Amino acid sequence: MTIKAYLYDKCGTCRKAKQWLQHKEIPFETIPIVDAPPSQEELRQMWKNSGLELKKFFNTSGQFYKELNLKERLPGMSEEEMLKLLASNGKLIKRPLLTDGKKVTVGFNEEQWDATWAQP
Repeated sequence: MTIKAYLYDKCGTCRKAKQWLQHKEIPFETIPIVDAPPSQEELRQMWKNSGLELKKFFNTSGQFYKELNLKERLPGMSEEEMLKLLASNGKLIKRPLLTDGKKVTVGFNEEQWDATWAQP
């Protein structure tokens, strides 16, 4: 399966990640995370496959995260509420978000990406 790369054009980290993928000649499909965020069900599957805490999917440095006071609110929210909120606004999702249907990475960490995506 092709890697789905949820990216935001105005994000420097996303541009760096895209260049990394191109440099490594890894085929991927770019999906604009703001215009076409993953659905609640897609996010649930990515979260389960990632092995990460759900809160790691939030873009904690983003404007909406701060406006919605999510630092205070997230601890009291259910997983369903968090998934619904993430699916409602792509800017709330930490990016870049990559998945091939099985593996998932959130954010750009070159060592992690080498281990996860650059394997033949």
